[in-house]
Amino acid sequence: MVKAPDGNKLAILHALKCGEFVSGQALGEQLGISRAAVSKHIKSLQQMGIDIFKVTGKGYRLNNSLPLLEEAEIRQSWAQLSDTPCQIEVHSIIDSTNSELMRRIQAHQSIPKGQVLVAEMQQAGRGRRGRQWQSPFGANLYYSCYWQLDEGMQAAMGLSIAVGLAVHDALKALFDLDVQLKWPNDVYLNEQKLAGILVELDGQVEGPCHLVIGIGLNVAMPESAAGQIDQAWTDLSQHVNAVNKNQLVAVLTLCLQKRLEVYQRHGLSVMTEQWNALNVHRQQAVTLTTGQKQWRGICEGIDLQGGLVLRQDGELKTYYGGEISVRKEVS
Repeated sequence: MVKAPDGNKLAILHALKCGEFVSGQALGEQLGISRAAVSKHIKSLQQMGIDIFKVTGKGYRLNNSLPLLEEAEIRQSWAQLSDTPCQIEVHSIIDSTNSELMRRIQAHQSIPKGQVLVAEMQQAGRGRRGRQWQSPFGANLYYSCYWQLDEGMQAAMGLSIAVGLAVHDALKALFDLDVQLKWPNDVYLNEQKLAGILVELDGQVEGPCHLVIGIGLNVAMPESAAGQIDQAWTDLSQHVNAVNKNQLVAVLTLCLQKRLEVYQRHGLSVMTEQWNALNVHRQQAVTLTTGQKQWRGICEGIDLQGGLVLRQDGELKTYYGGEISVRKEVS
């Protein structure tokens, strides 16, 4: 089991955050430890997926500047955006932010609506359909939010559409990026995956429904983890100069709360048109796959319930379900 970097490991990370070379001797003197101990700590950090490299005569350097999470800085950013209490909790290493919130729900703990968990690293990060979500330390954003709907599970059917738009809102506001959205729950930039969404439910068909909304957003993916990804991907570091992850957490939380409140009042009626304009597969030939079944058609967008509409042989047909995957047809 990987332990969170603390003590000297954490001090080394902070010393390397400047993005410049720092010699092993300087690190050792700063921390009061030997160069051999510094080297051992560096190897341990590399095993966590942190991209640190060494050049003889220069020392150690981070391949990308590591935008570490700081709870105090998140609270400061939140205070500039909202006068509501900050309900954002930072973890260093966790199995999965979604799993932790779900455990609290199932243990009947009192969780404030809008509670957010973020982590530097996940040991068991999950994507859709049981896939592993690459979660190296400090590189990306691993984010989960608790929400509740009183209208039952059926009311949550199109929720991932609203969440995708919230990610769009945050990235547009902070970086002026124009992302695209892929049904039902991916965020793309230049036709490469930038973020994924995983919404999990616990509750009654017609009673109160507890929701855990997970967002994995690539910020500065190290090469050591990139090799494990089986599709075209990108991260924020390839498109913007610097990412303040603490500010990103605060802005994303505000955008998500706004979208969820609108969704709770109006459903998708006021979001469908915007989502369709951002649809990465707009008017393209696509293949839908679930289990052994496949359907082909032209992607027309989503309906008011969040279902995907395909034009097939001149007819419009709508498909629902979180276990369907969509792929662009390759001509």
